[in-house]
Formats: sequence, structure tokens, C-alpha cells
Amino acid sequence: MKTMTDSERWLERRDGVAPVWARYTDLVVERGEGSWIETIEGQRYLDYTSGIGVINTGHAHPRVAAAIAEQAGKVIHAQQNILFHKPGLELHERLPRYFPGAVGDAVGGERMGLFLSNSGAEAIEASVKLAKIATRRPLVVAFRGGFHGRTHGAMALTSSNVKYRGHFEPLPGGVHFVPFPDPLRLGGGSADAALATTMAAIDELFATLAPPDDIAAFLVEPILGEGGYIVPSDAFLPALRAVADRFAIQLIVDEVQTGFGRTGTFFATDATGTVPDIVVMAKGIASGLPLSGILARRSLLAKFSPGTHGGTYGGNAVACAAAVATLDVIEDEQLVANAARQGERLLAGLEQVAGDHPSVVEVRGRGLMVAIEFADRRTLQPRPDLAKAVMAGAFERRLLLISCGTYGQVVRFIPPLVTTDDEVDLALDTVREVVATLAE
Repeated sequence: MKTMTDSERWLERRDGVAPVWARYTDLVVERGEGSWIETIEGQRYLDYTSGIGVINTGHAHPRVAAAIAEQAGKVIHAQQNILFHKPGLELHERLPRYFPGAVGDAVGGERMGLFLSNSGAEAIEASVKLAKIATRRPLVVAFRGGFHGRTHGAMALTSSNVKYRGHFEPLPGGVHFVPFPDPLRLGGGSADAALATTMAAIDELFATLAPPDDIAAFLVEPILGEGGYIVPSDAFLPALRAVADRFAIQLIVDEVQTGFGRTGTFFATDATGTVPDIVVMAKGIASGLPLSGILARRSLLAKFSPGTHGGTYGGNAVACAAAVATLDVIEDEQLVANAARQGERLLAGLEQVAGDHPSVVEVRGRGLMVAIEFADRRTLQPRPDLAKAVMAGAFERRLLLISCGTYGQVVRFIPPLVTTDDEVDLALDTVREVVATLAE
């Protein structure tokens, strides 16, 4: 009789895990360190998923783990309606300094503020509620391919894949979609042409379906995440800002996946010189503990009168301690600069090892947010089969990758920002081996 492994014994309990969780592996992890995870049998895997863009400081960074342990030994939960705690107050002081365009904690002389919640979807909901209460307008414009969460309101704003909203209709109304300026699929390879098409679609929306004085906000990812790691023209956000200013529309940037150094600047918006009205944050904010938030002008946040928004666990003391330590690590270890440098190496390397394959239509990204898209070069018909083959081949060689894109045709690379030269080279060697085995 075959002896069961420790993993197999533990996996006997997985029937209790809801099947709604789409699974990429059946690994039972024991520990993680930096860019690596280790199973209970001691097998090590290079984790270039980062918990889907969460572990920016790497797995179990010693300073973050120490901050969590220290705070947990003092107080774990101090509900925000009732108590203040030091990690939360420090975070409220420090995070506004990172608002795009801020000097100190102010933009244009106005001081910035912070509201904390738990998940990215919760922060999206908060941002839209704030825009609506501030403008007294009913409509939001979102962009096709965007992903903003799976709660009912966030689903209504999401269009990256039908699985997120199919069979859940009717969803909350008041949402209009326009095309995201995808250089490959909307612009025929031209970022400028894609941007022109998007801005024309906004003009058409205003003329046909939604007058601008009914629109509370534009909600946009600076770089599409779940929708395919699509990098628009750097002129996109400034153009959107100009339209928003013209019609007194709030500009909300969803930096859930792009934030906290992921793209080689602290927020992806920073690279465009654009000052939004609201920044939505989650994922990398606390190195794996559940925390999210929105940044906005204090005068705008004041539109939420006491009690109109909140949550029991938002701003949890241990999560805030992890977030403060995360900021310390990002600053002290210069992780934003490392993301930019290693991202350039990863992008250039992937272009070299994968770009010549006849079914690779684009290698793209910014910082450590990099992707390979598989499709027919002539028709752009997606090839999710090749994306799955790459992920499977990488997994066999103990490199963890995941997919994205509407059809699952994109393989994304999301390394921790602490990743090293040797780790990037190992990932590139692995991908080179895998791509060489692919059929056309």
C-alpha cells in the first residue's frame, strides 16, 4: 500500500474549501522567505505570483513579521469608532505623503487624508460612494477590461471577464463603459491611436447616453491588471484628468495591483504626472495582512459625514503595524528602485526568450508587472492553451506564474519587489526552456 505524503494527508481536508476558489496549484505551503515558498515536504518554488501582487516585501519579511508579532502581543483589534492606536495614527500621518504630486502631505496646498478598510473591493466601494456624495451625481464611467472586485457594487464596475458578473445580474445601475486604450487591440499597435479611440468614445458617451453633468467619477486602473497587464499611453491619465476638470468629474485611480512600488514608481499614476482625486489601495499595503484604503483631499473625505461609511475591522491594529513596517522596508531597502531595475531586466529578457515565438503577440509591462500575451499574430485570436502550457511547464520546473486577460491568454509575472538578479535570471532560463517546448 502506498504511503501518503504529508501534503496528501492535509489535502484530504480540502473538501471543506469552497469550490468557488479557482486553483492554480495544490501545494501545501509550510513557510516562505523572500521570493520563495516551501512546501511541507521541503520543496522550494520561486513565487512570481506574490499572492497576486500582495507580497511586495517578500514572504515573511523579518521586519514586517516582527512588527506583527509585537503589535499582536499588545492589542489585536481596537475598533476605529471607539479607540485610536499608534500604528493606525502613524499610518494616517505617513500614507498621505505618497499621494501622487504631494509635497509633504499636501497637493496644491490642500492636505490629504486616508480612510482604511479591509479589501480592494471595499475600498472601491468607498471611493465610488465618496465621489457620489461629493458631486451629488448618479453615474460612473469605467473602462472595458477593468477589474475592481467581486462585491455587488464592484462587480457592476468590472468587465475583465464574464465570470465575474455572469449570472449575478441585475447589478447596480448607473455604470457606463468605454474602451481602455489598449495599444495592441484598440490601436493596431499604436498607443496614440488607441488613446484617440478611447477619448472619442468618451465624447460619444457624453453625446448619446450620459451627459457629463450626471457623471460623478471616472474609475480607471493606470495599468490593467486582471484585464491583461495592458500598459496605455502615458498621455492617457493626463487626457482623462483634463476631461474630468472640464466637467467637474472625480478621477479615481485604482492602484490596488499597481501600487506600493509594483511598477517602479510608488504609484503607477506617478509616472504620468497626473494628480487624481482619489487613490484606491490594497494588496501590497500590508505585506499580506488584510488592509485597504483610499487617499483623497481631507476636504473631500469630509463629505462622508460621521456614520455614513465604515466597517468593523477597517484599520485593524495588527494590519496597520504591518503596513507601517511595509513602508519602512520599501523605503529603507529601496524596493521601488529595485522594482524598476529588475523589471527592466525581466522585460528585456522575456522579449529575448519569448518574443520570437510565432504565437507571442506582445511582451509588455512596467516595473515588476510584466506579461506575455499569446495569440495568433495575424488575427489576434487568443491562445489560452499556450498560456496554460507555459504555466504548467514553469510549475514543473518550480516557478509559479498565473494568467490574466479576458480569455486567459496572458501569462503574468508578479515577483516580490525584493527579487534578485539571480532569481530573475532563473525565471528567464525557466521560461526559455518552456517556450522552446511549445507547439505553434
